[in-house]
Amino acid sequence: MHCNLDHLEEYIDMHYNRLYSTMNKDKPENNKKSKGNLTPNSKRPHADSLTSTGAVPETENKTSHNISLLLSEDKQKLLTAVNDFKPENPEVATLRILLHGPQGAGKSSFFNSVDSVFQGRITTRALAQATETDRTFTVECKTYKVKKDRPDSYFPFNFTDIAGMHKVEGIKMDDIIKLLNGHINSGYHFNPFKPICEDDPKYNKNPTLNDRIHCLVAVLPAHNVSIMDDDIFMQMRQAREKARDLGIPQVIIMTKIDESCELVKNDLKMTYKSKKVKQKMEECSAKTGIPMSCIYPVKNYHEERTNDDTVDILILDALQNIIHFADDYIKDQIDSE
Repeated sequence: MHCNLDHLEEYIDMHYNRLYSTMNKDKPENNKKSKGNLTPNSKRPHADSLTSTGAVPETENKTSHNISLLLSEDKQKLLTAVNDFKPENPEVATLRILLHGPQGAGKSSFFNSVDSVFQGRITTRALAQATETDRTFTVECKTYKVKKDRPDSYFPFNFTDIAGMHKVEGIKMDDIIKLLNGHINSGYHFNPFKPICEDDPKYNKNPTLNDRIHCLVAVLPAHNVSIMDDDIFMQMRQAREKARDLGIPQVIIMTKIDESCELVKNDLKMTYKSKKVKQKMEECSAKTGIPMSCIYPVKNYHEERTNDDTVDILILDALQNIIHFADDYIKDQIDSE
């Protein structure tokens, strides 16, 4: 299943349309009475629909339950689609996805959230900083594989997590360029003052297509993108231009959407109905040059103890698009040979 969440409004409306049809199946008398209450473009019932005692009406309880079932069903379809995915270029066994962006944006947390979706529990394999600081928490280049539900079985994609960008002590642009070209192996410790040398034991002198990056993912925090230093965006644009020159696709994962919009904080299903989220997406696009269709708002797992279907669906949709873009890139390499 491919949920085009660039238009999640239609996606959410689909749920209510399906729900409306289900609730009124074989009840033509109810169709006339309820026609204006639960339509594709109507709002979900809110607090003003509570009874005088403050209790949620039984019909709304049923509605909430049915929506949960539909979300679970769509999540399972996305999981199945990703589980069935295989790279189309026989020369590439595993797609490589590079996460980059400012310090504290949620790069490590995004990988942890992806991993949490597939493990069915909250994981913290990539250590993340709990609070925003002036120093990057990730100091080495580390590549993570994602386990499948079978022993010694992994998904055909991995994530490379690197030090965050900073106007003084962040990762050097030369290192990002070398990463894109496959010259830096996992385990390299970044030096904020000088890039990797060719005689470094973690330097790969003869990278293959398998070693190169197949999709560049910029991670940006929605809640403070407006006040981020221009130097950071300049570095991100430089990285994007280098990726463009290599033909590598680029996308944005926009994190912390719940911290930028109260509506979304209260109900994550309203993500693409939120004007604030859309404004933040437009701002990310304007500052980086990445089109809106390649920007995916998500909420990383942060304080949760268990998985949430809505969080998982946003993560899965972003991931599905990323691996398709990466797969397109490696297919293009066949055509160019």
